[in-house]
Amino acid sequence: MKKVLNVGGSSKAIPLPPQYAEFEHLLLDIDPKGPADIVCDARDLTILEAGQFDAVYCSHNLEHYYRHDVARVLAGFLHVLKDGGFAQIRVPDINEVMRVTIERGLDIEDVLYESPAGPIMVLDVLYGYGVEIERSGQDFFAHKTGFTQKSLLKALERAGFSRIHDKVGNFEINALAFKGAPNQDTRALFNLPND
Repeated sequence: MKKVLNVGGSSKAIPLPPQYAEFEHLLLDIDPKGPADIVCDARDLTILEAGQFDAVYCSHNLEHYYRHDVARVLAGFLHVLKDGGFAQIRVPDINEVMRVTIERGLDIEDVLYESPAGPIMVLDVLYGYGVEIERSGQDFFAHKTGFTQKSLLKALERAGFSRIHDKVGNFEINALAFKGAPNQDTRALFNLPND
C-alpha cells in the first residue's frame, strides 16, 4: 500500500483530497497533545527513515515556518520521499490576497472570506488564524512567511524538486512537486499532462 505523510494536518478527522483514498495516511504534527502518528517538527524530518513515503501532503503548514527554515522543511520532504514520489503543498496565495484587498478597499481587519471555521480576516491570512492562536495559546499556529506562485516555485526548484505542477485559485497555491519523474499512475491520479 502507498503511504502519505500528512505534515501538520492537525487531525485525521480533516479529510485528505480524494486522490489519497488508497494511501495509508500517517499524520505528523508538532503538537504533542494531538493525535499524531509521528510527533516531530517538520524542520527535523531528516531524523526519519529516508525514502519511506510515496507522497507528502502539506496543506497550509509551510507558511508557519520562517522563510530561512522553508529550505530545511522542503529538504526533509525530499528525504522522506521515495524516488518518483511527490509533495503536494498548499499555501495561501499572498499575491491574490493583496490584489483582492486593494480592489475591494479592505482594511487588515476586514473579512476577506467566510470559511467553515468562520470569517477569515486579511490579518488571519497574513499572520495566522487569530482565533486559533488565541484559543490554543500556541504561537506555532502563527504564519511566519508567505508565498506567491513565483516564490513557492522558486523555493521548490532550489530545494531540488525536479518537476512541479501548480495552480492557483480561492486564495491558494496548490503545487505538486516531484522527486524524479511522475509515473503514469500519479499522472492519471492528478490528471497531469505528459511532459
